[in-house]
Amino acid sequence: MTEKEVLLTAEGLEKLEAELEHLKTVKRREVAQRIKAATEFGDLSENSEYDDAKNEQAFIEGRILTLEKQLRNAKIIETEGLSADRVSVGSSVLLRDMETQEEVEYKIVGSVEANPLEMKISNESPVGKSLLGRTSGECIEVNAPRGTLQYEIVQIR
Repeated sequence: MTEKEVLLTAEGLEKLEAELEHLKTVKRREVAQRIKAATEFGDLSENSEYDDAKNEQAFIEGRILTLEKQLRNAKIIETEGLSADRVSVGSSVLLRDMETQEEVEYKIVGSVEANPLEMKISNESPVGKSLLGRTSGECIEVNAPRGTLQYEIVQIR
């Protein structure tokens, strides 16, 4: 079974690598110290500090495995020299909502890097999928959970 390719910008790759390094060097050590301290309290069957620390350890180890897999399957999105003619992964796209006339700018990124609070949307999201391959001036319709949205592509960067 082949593993799914993970699309990342150079910035996204750096963030994942930094998170992995932090988990391995800092968080692992912290949780190991918490487990050691909790075991010194004696009876582990009713020791909530021990249970909490073991749960955190399991979460950290799971996250480390996930990050290692994502980094192993990473494909870097080249944003240098990216064409502004058509929307692709790595493009920043200025959209105008056809109903409200409000403008919003999104950066199209891989699903691992998507963060709506930073205006980064996944190429696999309804809006992201609808934008790929489109050009400035085109209008798109997006079937989203809150209904059909209509946007005009104002600019591609």
